[in-house]
Amino acid sequence: MKPKEQTSTSRPSYRVALLGTKFMGKAHSQGYRNVNMYFADAPRLEQVVICGRNPDETEQARDAFGWQEASTDWQAVVARDDIDIIDVVTPGHLHCAMAVAAAEAGKHVICEKPLANTLDEARQMLAAAESAGVRHLVMHNYRRVPAVALAKRMVEDGRIGDIYHFRARYLQDWATTPGLELVWRFDAKQAGSGALGDLGAHVIDLGRYLCGEIAELAGTEETFVKQRPAAAGSQEMADVTVDDAAALCVRFENGAIGTIEASRFAPGRKNHNTFEINGSRGSLSFDLENLNNLRFYSVEDAGDVQGFHEIIACSLGKHPYADNWWFDGHLIGYEHSFTHTIYDWIQAVAAGEPTHPDFGDGVRNQEVLDAAARAFASRRWESVG
Repeated sequence: MKPKEQTSTSRPSYRVALLGTKFMGKAHSQGYRNVNMYFADAPRLEQVVICGRNPDETEQARDAFGWQEASTDWQAVVARDDIDIIDVVTPGHLHCAMAVAAAEAGKHVICEKPLANTLDEARQMLAAAESAGVRHLVMHNYRRVPAVALAKRMVEDGRIGDIYHFRARYLQDWATTPGLELVWRFDAKQAGSGALGDLGAHVIDLGRYLCGEIAELAGTEETFVKQRPAAAGSQEMADVTVDDAAALCVRFENGAIGTIEASRFAPGRKNHNTFEINGSRGSLSFDLENLNNLRFYSVEDAGDVQGFHEIIACSLGKHPYADNWWFDGHLIGYEHSFTHTIYDWIQAVAAGEPTHPDFGDGVRNQEVLDAAARAFASRRWESVG
């Protein structure tokens, strides 16, 4: 798909359609609204149409999120000639059909994580995108938190040496709410999996991003609340068909070992996405609830000052993305990671270059999730891929 025709002196311009109107729809929308304000060299992005199931809610989202049009027919939106990019932020059971249709229509595709509900679906999506020759991205936005991008740079620069350990947790507590109805995230047909796919997929991706591919794993899962009200205020109960929590032991291809935990039943933990990496020369530690800071320990520091040092990753000229925001030390937030992801991706689209995480990364993440499901059933170590 070629961008809208431009004059010789203008930047490329891409017209976007967003499929989905809820939490992630809002997060992605602000990314599109902000990227041209803060990244002067970014191609121009035009928010053409947002698509949802409920006409009234979709119109409200159109008005609030800054889209030109609202639609309830995603197939018609995908088929439009005036759309260059399709962004899929729906529940997981819709990802495959929407992304495949978008690719076959020649659109570049962004998709929320996990890429699909099954490994087979993820592979179909990758095959469709590659066959069509379109660009594709999985929205693992935490890679673009400046402190995480700094951690990646430090790992690649050898600042912590050979990696020995990766331990990560993504914990929330919203599912402990008494009487919470069976929302779609508790339904395997819609969500694919529970905490493992919803939260664990993020830290699996960070493990792959920072430490390399996972070779094998073992693990366990649990559903603590087996039934919930079928709808808000209903007396009818329905089965929960996904995990509430999961824990994995993993071995990376480079010999490092790790642990990955995901739970929606951790009271007091609102969005506790954290990792620590230990290597032969030092350690790195990050917590999304303190997202501007990266903690670094170096074995090469003098003995009397050894200890974890706090790096505020907001310094112009020093830290990833910082030059596009505020003065030194002026903090940014969760939403900025979406702006950074869209910026990096659209730059690559315009240049005809690959960027990550793409649908190939999505497939590899899904291979880890698939191996986890097999490990839960077999109670044995399972190979990935």
